[in-house]
Amino acid sequence: MAVRELHDMGLLRGGQDEGLRAVAPEEAVASVVGPLDREIRTRRALAEERRASIMSFLPVFQSSQYSQERESKFEVLEELEQVRTVIADLAVRARTEILTAQPGGPRGEDTLKEAEPRDRGVLDRGVRMRILYQHTARSSPATAAYIAHLSQLGAHIRTTDDHFSRLLVFDAETAIISLPRNPQGAVVVREPHLVAFIVETYERLWLAAERCAPATGVRSEVAGDIRQAIVRLLVEGMTDASIANRLGMSVRTCRRHIADVMEELGAQSRFQAGYLLTAAAGRTGEIPAWEESRP
Repeated sequence: MAVRELHDMGLLRGGQDEGLRAVAPEEAVASVVGPLDREIRTRRALAEERRASIMSFLPVFQSSQYSQERESKFEVLEELEQVRTVIADLAVRARTEILTAQPGGPRGEDTLKEAEPRDRGVLDRGVRMRILYQHTARSSPATAAYIAHLSQLGAHIRTTDDHFSRLLVFDAETAIISLPRNPQGAVVVREPHLVAFIVETYERLWLAAERCAPATGVRSEVAGDIRQAIVRLLVEGMTDASIANRLGMSVRTCRRHIADVMEELGAQSRFQAGYLLTAAAGRTGEIPAWEESRP
């Protein structure tokens, strides 16, 4: 064993047949360690070459990483299922508060059915929820029942007479806003300054809105607000369809309200009604209030 080790170290040469010969340590180092040193130097040079080659891509990677981070602050979703998936994920991860603004008046029963377990789960976890609807949502039995249900679970719900954009905000960190030309899509916003602006806008809408009690039905004050909004938009010269869309009601209902206004004014046409309302506003400084309304 010892002879083999000395032979491997280069300190012995030859074999048993020809005899063994001792080798000086300096010569053994040159013959055994020398090739290892050369291999190490070669590998080290190769390693440095590879390191330089790989690190040359660092600026490209850093630029790409920055671009990805910047793009992730704004994500456009074109499909409804994509939007619902993102909302469900954000709702599950919400910690403090969810703000919701849902324009368009009455909500579809399918939409309410899809949202109910998600909203209930959020409220059960103790996450605060505020929901803003238009006044006309109260006239829908399904939406009114949903409002009552969520109110009993702890949600805070208000309604307002005017139009606003659809949006959700999760923990004042991530906002989802509707796409103007694609009602099925949305934009996910994670840019802190823009999210803060969206939250501030929501707070202004919330303060101007009417608190929605658990009881269903349209209160006279709310009905008066709806009629007043119709009168204001009528004075502005908007069409029946535009007024209905802005207030989240059907064109038929809108025309019924306008007919009531014209009857009360004694006007024979929309033009005459607009003229009389404008004249009244000019005399008093404000558009006349309309307290009576039909359901």
